Amino acid sequence: MRICIFCGSKHGDLPAYAEAAAELGRMLAQQQIGLVYGGASVGLMGVIADATLRAGGDAIGVIPQSLVDKEIAHPDLTQMHVVSGMHERKALMADLSDGFIALPGGIGTLEELFEIWTWAQLGMHNKPCVLLNVADYYGQLVEFLDKMTKAGYLKESSRSMLTIASNPVEAIAACSH
Repeated sequence: MRICIFCGSKHGDLPAYAEAAAELGRMLAQQQIGLVYGGASVGLMGVIADATLRAGGDAIGVIPQSLVDKEIAHPDLTQMHVVSGMHERKALMADLSDGFIALPGGIGTLEELFEIWTWAQLGMHNKPCVLLNVADYYGQLVEFLDKMTKAGYLKESSRSMLTIASNPVEAIAACSH
């Protein structure tokens, strides 16, 4: 089994974000679940890859050549796939993975999560999609998703395709069903 992690290329303003990324990486390795992620050595991406590898797990990166050229590719992964662009990156990450977890991050993280969740809504896959709400980072987003549902723009059946987890244990469990 492999889980794709979407997360920031920065550490963010709270140590809890990196702590959750490291805990998630260790747990993936301990449960013999492979990590699929964006292939970078920086931010939460680097934290989760390093934690997974230190715990003896497999870390598979998928990174566009343009980011390799900027020298942010992780040098020590189990496997690295260098692709031509972001669309190819997301498609390959999806193909390699059995589930998806989003840690804190920026617009790239949100875009990846929303695209994979949309693919589930459209029936393109039936893999679990999880939002790991570390230190309530995504609290206002969750409130907005509930508002979208109440307003009739997001079907309850689609809303329920995104699980909200408050810690790595819950996130992995949601992907293991």
